Amino acid sequence: MTLGSDLPSLTKDAGAEDLAGAVDATADAYGGRHVPAWLRETGTCFLTNPQLVLYGNIRDNYLVPHGDSWQLPDVREALWWLMKPLGYRFLLVVDPVDGLHVLPGNDEEVLKSVAALTSVALGNGRPLSLDTLLGVLRAVAGSRDVKAGVMVDYASRLVRDVRQLSPEEHYFFAACEKLSHTSKPLRDLRDRGATPRYNPVLWVANNDRDIPAWFTADSMAVRRIAIPLPDLGDRKVAAELLSQGISSHMLGGAADDDIAYRFAEQTESLTVRSMMEIIRLARTREGAVDSIEAAARCYRVGISDNPWSKPFLRERLTTAAERIRERVRGQDEAIEQSVDIIIRSVMGLSGAQAASNASRPRGVLFFAGPTGVGKTELAKSLTELIFGDERAYIRFDMTEFSAEHSAARLIGAPPGYIGHDAGGELTNSVRERPFSLILFDEIEKAHPRILDKFLQILDDGRLTDSTGSTVYFSEAVLVFTSNLGMSVLDERGMQVHNVSPDNTRDELVSLISSAVRQHIAEELDRPELLNRLGDNIVVFNFIGRAAAQEIFDLLLQRILGLVEKERKVTLSIAPEARETLLRVATADITFGGRGIGSILETALINPLARALFAQGHHPASEQRITGITHQATGWQVTLR
Repeated sequence: MTLGSDLPSLTKDAGAEDLAGAVDATADAYGGRHVPAWLRETGTCFLTNPQLVLYGNIRDNYLVPHGDSWQLPDVREALWWLMKPLGYRFLLVVDPVDGLHVLPGNDEEVLKSVAALTSVALGNGRPLSLDTLLGVLRAVAGSRDVKAGVMVDYASRLVRDVRQLSPEEHYFFAACEKLSHTSKPLRDLRDRGATPRYNPVLWVANNDRDIPAWFTADSMAVRRIAIPLPDLGDRKVAAELLSQGISSHMLGGAADDDIAYRFAEQTESLTVRSMMEIIRLARTREGAVDSIEAAARCYRVGISDNPWSKPFLRERLTTAAERIRERVRGQDEAIEQSVDIIIRSVMGLSGAQAASNASRPRGVLFFAGPTGVGKTELAKSLTELIFGDERAYIRFDMTEFSAEHSAARLIGAPPGYIGHDAGGELTNSVRERPFSLILFDEIEKAHPRILDKFLQILDDGRLTDSTGSTVYFSEAVLVFTSNLGMSVLDERGMQVHNVSPDNTRDELVSLISSAVRQHIAEELDRPELLNRLGDNIVVFNFIGRAAAQEIFDLLLQRILGLVEKERKVTLSIAPEARETLLRVATADITFGGRGIGSILETALINPLARALFAQGHHPASEQRITGITHQATGWQVTLR
């Protein structure tokens, strides 16, 4: 592997009838090996377009043949690799920071040619004014004596705002547009039989929108060429080159081809340059990362410590169902199904049937069922189980995202809008806490367009926010909650109950699951989202009388414990008072645990707070609730 060296000539005859054939011949000269498509297109356009805008993945290293092997040049070197065998003498590189450079930089004849073409000094580290830059472009593109090209690097930084050009900036681009119309193709003076090609002006920008739209729109002279991220094949070849020298322990003793494929899979949506950084990370932190997969994960999320591989998590999972039942009552089937999905996530088998699952979220659950039955509480319990900290739980109330434009809150406002630089609530949260459980509450309330963002997360495991920064969800668990399926529309278009507490468990699962699937696939027209959810729809039961009493006891003890913690008062409750409270709190269990909690707040917490407040700063350390009564002024508690 060679980086930044002089690149060899690829063919003795650069005068093919068209450049596409010349590039194909180049590939044949190297055993028919792959030349990036964007380079092939760029070379072909030297025949037809005097100016090119290269945008997209412009800061990467690119696979090009080099003898019997490959090399990984950057965009400048890759362009010179393409131009040299086509008869070009040199490539001038201009950027708005360091001025003018040339490739190749160690050829005296080239330096003399550059000096004859332009009076601008090479390598002086001084930026060029737009007027001086225009002179350089005119000199190169209009030359009839030397075959050369000029690359404007960091073209995205030439002007402050491409939508509000100053008069000087507007004149510069207008002059460049005219230059594209007046440029003429030039034959290789050393080979009169060669096909004429333009002395190209190559604009290298982050995005094609960084160049004025009127400059490129409807122009036959200016061609836009996107440089894509490397595909799996490119990443596999790069992995074969880069993995040389990694310890056998890091590679797990696997065969070379297996190693390259594993590495390529783990780097989906990443650049070759990112792969180089992952290898460097693996070499420098061999004690902290024990596999190429761990190095890729560390690069994505920036944290070498991996809670998913901790021994304590496996220990917790052996008793997970019992631990969760202490917090979530009456939902044994939902708990068991959720724990199974989490175990699958811990084992790294989520989406194992998919062609590539390296970047997808660790786990996905869709909680469906009645309101107030423990969906949110189960999500919190899973968070504490996995990460050891309930604060790793991130919640979004999707009723706040019902408007079409509200997607901007998740990923950030578009350019030009207030808050653009701040990023989005979702992307910022995951960037800060990549190991987290993300709860999207009442997902059916979200605008359908927001569901497309979820589809991207489930499919690609990543989102790009408004600032252009990519956030990875590969270490997160996604939980969606919904009340879908509880009611349906009858033939008159009226809402009617779809399920009731009288349904059996099997009936409940069938009715709710069918309603969820029908809503997503037909009403929202997002069948692909349903495919990503798979069998991860977890149906919750109605709260029965026995579960309601357990929830009541759990909440009552939580209230008494909080009073002791905050006010240093140990409270007990008389049987009669407890029975009164239980009867009132569980009289209507339609709203599940949330309804029980609301009654306890009204009948116990509020009057208890008043009674303790009336005792002043030094209440008795031990007290007993002897009575709870409802009077004209509201609920009252009696303390002794």
